[in-house]
Formats: sequence, structure tokens, C-alpha cells
Amino acid sequence: MSAPDAEWLRHRERGSLLLLKVMSFVSLRGGRRFSRVFLYLIALYFFLFAPQARAASRHYLRRALRREPRARDRFRQILYFASVIHDRVFLLNDRFDDFQIRVDGEALMVSAMQAGRGAFLMGAHLGSFEVLRSLGRRQPGIAVVMAMYEENARRINSILATISPAARPEIVPLGHMDSMIRIGERMDQGAFVGVLADRTLGREAVRHVDFLDHPAPFPLGPMRAAAILRRPVIFMAGLYRGGNRYHLVFEPVADFSDVTRAERDARVNAAVDRYAGLLARHCRLDPYDWFNFFDFWQDAASRVASRG
Repeated sequence: MSAPDAEWLRHRERGSLLLLKVMSFVSLRGGRRFSRVFLYLIALYFFLFAPQARAASRHYLRRALRREPRARDRFRQILYFASVIHDRVFLLNDRFDDFQIRVDGEALMVSAMQAGRGAFLMGAHLGSFEVLRSLGRRQPGIAVVMAMYEENARRINSILATISPAARPEIVPLGHMDSMIRIGERMDQGAFVGVLADRTLGREAVRHVDFLDHPAPFPLGPMRAAAILRRPVIFMAGLYRGGNRYHLVFEPVADFSDVTRAERDARVNAAVDRYAGLLARHCRLDPYDWFNFFDFWQDAASRVASRG
């Protein structure tokens, strides 16, 4: 099945490079504790003046919390989002000592690194992807390449140039004839390829999976790429736990090393189901960490419920 044009592309999270530049300047000079004061004002602004995002947040939190979210629940999700964006300033400038970072599944990453064939890191808009940089400090041999569509790559590069010009990650732009070849080459060199696999771009193949008790579309493309290249897939999340605490999680999703053409589709579907299940579990455990501010479920019932 194909998804309609993705709603999140029409209603992107608001952002200002000028504001980010000012916040970066204040944060690096005033320190994390001082600059966090401004986050409450920023979160309050979006809480009051972003009605579509507020409605989508309410609907998501109903599903994640299994109860009607209170105003403080909705504000907390926005504050977590602001906190994670703010912490990018410090993580991209290698200020890891400012944080307490707990890691689960590190042995899985080390094993994949030692195998030398690379792996896909299937992340989500869940917590912080930048906190993954802290693992490179513990395991210097780990190399991560991001795969994303060109428009997103340009936006990320603009943000990084604002925050830390020296922290330019390697990005493979998708949608080109040689994209898969470049990804395969980097994985042959032992690199991990990071993909955020919880959103569709529209007009692409999706699988509707039960997600937080309601069917939702998940893109098939990332798992199909892993199956074609015959690589392992690892779920990754950098969960924000409040204050200066993060929890970096790695869990196995699938290993397509021995997949045959005949069984490829079934195993891709099973891997998407597994990925969606892991994402749902973490949304239940850390509901304020999934930064969903659009109609993820993309159906009329969701839109009606969001207005309630």
C-alpha cells in the first residue's frame, strides 16, 4: 500500500535558525543550567500558539498514557522536545561531561562493529539521536553515517552549521541512483547507517501496523534496503529522562544476512512489525519522548479525536 502525502511534511515542527544561533551562543557561554531557563518560555509559546500541534499531541498522549492527558502532560512533551533540541548544542560540541548517559545494548553494537559488515540503526523521532555521539567516546571504532532525503539533509546541515560547524556528520542523500551503492560501500567498511524509520514521505510503500492500539502506516523502504543489502537491523533510541539524564538503548530488530529473494517480503514485514512494537513499547514507557506533532495515524477518526 502507498501512503498519501505525509502530513508532517505539510506541518513541519517550527524552528528558527536565528533563534537557534542565539540559543547556541547563550548556552555555550552561560552554561546548560543557566540557558535552560529560556526553554520554559519557548515551550510555553508553542503550547499556547501551535493549535494543530497541540491537538495532535493530545491525541497521541491519549494513546500512549491510556488516559486523557492533562495540560501538564502536553506541556511536558513540548518541554522535553525543547530540551532535546537545546542539548544538541552541547552534544554536538562534545560536552558529554554535562550529562549522565546510561547505555543498554552496548555489547550488541560492539559485536556488530567487530563483525565488520556494518548494520542499520533504525531510530525514530524518539528522544535524541545526537546522544549517540557519546558512544563513539566509549567505543572509538564506531562510525555512523546518516541516510536521509536531500531536503532533510540540507536542513540538518544548516542546523549543524549554526550549532557546531566542526560537527558535520557524513550524510548519504537518498533518492539518487547511486544511494544504495554508497550505503553498501560504507557498510562494507564497517560503518553503521542511521535511519529515522517512523515517518513516511508520502506516495511510498507502507505497512499498516497496530501501533498504540490503532493501525498506523510505517514505511517499508528502510527495511527493504536492509534486506537487499543483507545487513542486520538494530533499533536505537536516546531517551531523555529529565534533567541531564539520557538512556541510550540498542535492541535487535532483524538480521537479513541470510535472507533469500523468496522470503524477503515476509521477513521485511516481520521486521517492520518488530520495529513498530519496540517503538510502541518505548512510547508507553517514555510517552513524552516521542516528538509527534502531526496526525501520525492519518485517518478521519484520529482527526476527530484530536479535536476532542
